[in-house]
Order: sequence, then structure tokens, then C-alpha cells
Amino acid sequence: MTQENIAPLFTNDAIVFGILMLALAFVFHTSQSENKIWKSFYKVVPALLMCYLIPSLLNSANIISKDYSNLYSVAKNYLLPASLVLMTLSIDMKGIMRLGPKSLIMFFTATVGIVLGGPLAILIVSIFSPETVGGAGATEVWRGLATLAGSWIGGGANQTAMLEIYKYDQTLYSGMVAVDIIVANIWMAFILYGVGKSKKIDKWLKADASAIETLKNNVESYQNSITRVPTLKDLILIGGIAFGAVGFSHMASETFVKFFGGFTQFEGTVLTSAFFWIVVVSTTIGLALSFTKARQLEGAGASKMGSVFIYILVATIGMKMDITKTLENPGLLVVGLLWMGLHVALLVAVAKAIRAPFFFLAVGSKANVGGAASAPVVASAFHPSLAPVGVLLAVLGYALGTYGAIICAQLMQLVSP
Repeated sequence: MTQENIAPLFTNDAIVFGILMLALAFVFHTSQSENKIWKSFYKVVPALLMCYLIPSLLNSANIISKDYSNLYSVAKNYLLPASLVLMTLSIDMKGIMRLGPKSLIMFFTATVGIVLGGPLAILIVSIFSPETVGGAGATEVWRGLATLAGSWIGGGANQTAMLEIYKYDQTLYSGMVAVDIIVANIWMAFILYGVGKSKKIDKWLKADASAIETLKNNVESYQNSITRVPTLKDLILIGGIAFGAVGFSHMASETFVKFFGGFTQFEGTVLTSAFFWIVVVSTTIGLALSFTKARQLEGAGASKMGSVFIYILVATIGMKMDITKTLENPGLLVVGLLWMGLHVALLVAVAKAIRAPFFFLAVGSKANVGGAASAPVVASAFHPSLAPVGVLLAVLGYALGTYGAIICAQLMQLVSP
């Protein structure tokens, strides 16, 4: 009997949530400790990475399991949009505009890396293991890899669209999903590790991160100018605005999905994805509120509350990673790792050429590979004020996902043995 057939030690989500919150509390307590051992440890391993790794280890040990939990779905659909509202509340739009074109260049580089990385990975693997990337009819591997392209350029809706378009054998689809989760999360772990070393990486890239630092400083100055001890009224207002916006976002998403669902040409696209509209509407509400007096709620800790929600999302993302599954399908895993490696190599080459900061590399990549569930996590790891950059790029990724994945799929079909 495989581990996935065995129920984990804890299946009650109330207990699982308590474990995840205790894990987060442990990381934050020890990372702020004066103890020399912990100080040395967190110099090597960033605190955010630990918030991600501890749940993944608990999942791999079958203490908790994503297969028996709805926490990721709750965090993604409720806490993520709430955090987007709260973290865009005090957004400095002029500052974001001054970040310049490098953020878009790195985003499109990431997209091109996925489009070209797929066929190149197939070509390389076909040299020594053609059966791994072969197949016939509905079992042709390139059809399954097309779903990865959809996921890694856009998100879940784009992935599903590719499954429908290319009709991959659904009995084999779980293997592709496993490769998707494992490879994307391995890269996520490297990015979170790199956040703690970003100054060294920027120095190696000879990057000018002054615009990013200016934006962070401007937001911090604004926060300091309005910071106050939050009252109960402030906290209720923050919660009311955040989750009121979440409720409206869900209501609006139903309307949009129903409207676009009435057109056959939009079937299977992001325009019929509820999550896409939840992200777009909640972000728009946050942006609109940043031009009102609601912006002053930042002084009562609005973005800090948003950060709490983001860290809970990080923990639930970590719970999706099972280290023991990395060797279950080594052939496809090799293809996935090669693919992601080529994507990263192109990003590093372009970042080095245009002297783009690591922030743009990391967020540009995750806006493609992780979408709105991961890009703001990575961006806020640099600073909460930068979360909107990740969101805006992720929305662009959703828009391009289907088109980029189709181009990638056609190229993969051409080079498949």
C-alpha cells in the first residue's frame, strides 16, 4: 500500500491549521531570537523558506496531507484576495511606474524560457531516452507536457485548457500534475533562499536596485508618518474592508464567468476562470482604495495583516510538496527539471545582460510559473510594498498563458520522437 492510500496522522483541518500556525510561530520566534545558534542558522536558511519547508516535511512524513485538507483552497480563495486588497491599499503607483521596463523584460523572458524550454528539454531527453518523451495518440508525452506549459505560463485555468485542447490521456494526467508541483516548488525553494542573498546576487548581476529601494523607502516613510496604535475599530475596519472585498470579488467572478461562459470562443480560457476574476477584482478594489482615505488604515497595520494571510498561504503551499514523490516518475521529472533549468538559465543570462535586480528575475519567473498564488508571496518576501508588482505581472501571465502554451505545444510536437 502506497503512502497516498494511507490516511495521515491528522485529517481534521482544525488540527492541521493549528499545526501550521504553530510552525509559523516557531519560525518567527526563532528567527528573531538572540540565540547564537538560531542566528547562525537563519543566516544560511531564510525564515520564509522555513515557513515553506516545515509543512512540506510534515506532508512527506504523512503527519498532515494536502490530499485530506482543504486549507490550500481556503487560503488561495479567501486569504490571498484579502491580502491583495490590504497590501495594495497603500500602493505607490508612481513608484511602481518608476521601476522601469526591466520588470516587463524579465517577465517576458520568463515566458519565452518556458515556451522554448519545453521543446529543448524533449530534444535533450530524446537523445538518451526517446521512450520517455514518445508515446502514441492520446498518450503522446508532448500532449501532457502542454498542460505544464499552460500551468507554468498562466495557471490552473490555462493548464485545464491545454488538457481539453490536446486531449492527453487523463489516466496519466496525475503524473504530469506531480511533475508540475514538484519542479515548480523546487524552484520556489531556490527563489526563497535567494531572497535572503539578494544583495549578493544583485552585486554579481551588477544590477541597479535603486528604484526598488526608493519604492521600499517611500512606502516605509509613508507608513511611519501614519503609524498609530490600532484600535478595535481600526482592526474591524481592516477585516471588514478585506473580506467585504473578498465577498464582492467572488460575487463579481460568478457574474463574469457566467457572462463569458456564454461564448464558445472563450470556453476553457482564463476569462471563464473564477480564480482569475477573484484576483483581478480584489486587486482592482485595493488599487481604487489607495486613492481614498482608506489608505490611512496602513498606519493601523493593514499590510501587516495582509502579510499574515500571505504566510498562511505559504504554509499551505508547502504542504502540497511531498519530497518522497520526487523519484516516482524519474523520466518525466528529468524532463521537468531540464525544462525549468533552461527557463532559469535564460533568465539569468538576460538579467546579467541588462543588469536587472534579482527581484525582477524572481517575480518575473513566479508570475509565470506560480501565478497570483506565488508571485505576491515572492514579491512581499523582498518587502510587503512590492506585492502588487507580483500581482500585476501574474495577471499578465494569465492573459498570455493559453497563447504561449499553444506555441510551446506545437514546438514540442515538432521535436517529439
